[in-house]
Amino acid sequence: MSKMKCFWLIMAVTMMISFAGSAFAKPIEINWWHAMRGARGETVQKIVDGFNSSQSEYKVIPTYKGEYDEVVNAGVAAVRAGKQPHILQSFEVGTQTMMLSGAIYPVYQLMADKGYKIDWSRYLQPVLSYYMNADGNLMSMPFNSSTPVMYYNVELFKKAGIPMLSKDEPITWDEMGEITAKLVKSGVEGGMVTAWQSWTQVENYSAIQNLPFASKANGYEGLDTELQINNDKVINHIARLKSWMSDNRFYYGGQKYQGPKSEFIAQNAGIYIDSISGIAKLQAAATFDWDVAPLPVESWNKKPQNSIIGGASLWVFKGLPAKDYAGVAAFMNYLSGNGPQILWHKETGYFPITLGAYEQLKEEGYYKENPFQEVGIKQLTRQIPNKNSRGLRLGYFIQIRNIVNEELELVWNDSKTPQQAMDSAVARSNIKLREFERTYK
Repeated sequence: MSKMKCFWLIMAVTMMISFAGSAFAKPIEINWWHAMRGARGETVQKIVDGFNSSQSEYKVIPTYKGEYDEVVNAGVAAVRAGKQPHILQSFEVGTQTMMLSGAIYPVYQLMADKGYKIDWSRYLQPVLSYYMNADGNLMSMPFNSSTPVMYYNVELFKKAGIPMLSKDEPITWDEMGEITAKLVKSGVEGGMVTAWQSWTQVENYSAIQNLPFASKANGYEGLDTELQINNDKVINHIARLKSWMSDNRFYYGGQKYQGPKSEFIAQNAGIYIDSISGIAKLQAAATFDWDVAPLPVESWNKKPQNSIIGGASLWVFKGLPAKDYAGVAAFMNYLSGNGPQILWHKETGYFPITLGAYEQLKEEGYYKENPFQEVGIKQLTRQIPNKNSRGLRLGYFIQIRNIVNEELELVWNDSKTPQQAMDSAVARSNIKLREFERTYK
């Protein structure tokens, strides 16, 4: 064989080996720890499968790590051990802690570094503003974003002679008192139940009525913030709920969602205040007709502010191989596409976070067929967020929310007056805020 033929044979074999190696190379694995289980977890897997099948360079591996607080705790432990995942889902109350942790690769920086030119103005701004830093840059990618709404039992309303509620115009809290009285009088065990009582009855109540939850623009303008929930209007609202307990117009079912949801599904209460993400669960579990309306407002509040969000966002950890981050950015970009956003919204009730997905749903007539799915979006976007309704940026917010819940329960069981409870909640929470300030200032 001539030297030339030998050369080309070697080149051909080399190219074949190289091609075979690249064709069968193992994709880079991107680990995502999350808190979505059940039907939501199944939808997460569908979204991940869609990304993984769309390309061959990267493989996202989603792992359920428990409830929100368990996921965050697992992430903290992993960072300390140098074994952090690429992506961690953290609930909104952990935002300040995550932001100041020093372990985060900001999403706005990641996307720019990897060549993605994102038009952030095409996202739902009340969602984005919750996860932005002081310079207006996005620190984490919103994922499952929600807001509380009011579910009501259509059949029990008809039985009590109560007209159906508007999906656009909120009733007043005075009207809520009248409606719940009629429900109880008609034979329903309880008028209203509420899930996540701090989030719905203090945090969102304050935002909608344009009241500060805390000083320094709810913590956005400095770590030296203090709670302000012991004001007259919040106290009066809690006192009203307490007075309704005497005749079951307000029926306490527990701090979180399991108890209140069970009472509503069992038709022991005609009204249920909870996240829009409860839509999917009610569709699967309720055996009666139900509908959705915006949260009530005070009669003196002629221009209600937007409600604020709950849920969680996706944080990217630093300290992993440099080549991995192109895959993380590609996955974040995929998540923001209309297809994944529409699937997520339809199957869970959580918001589509981009205007493109929202507009496509409207053009396709989805909300004409499913008008209750748009109630939360309209409530969230009815005003431009201001300092009282942009969100909450508090250190140790997980503990603070627990404090508020504890103090509210002392009101419900007659151990404290609303004023005593909220004064105590403020004092106890401010201690936590000062601890956080000393740690991170």
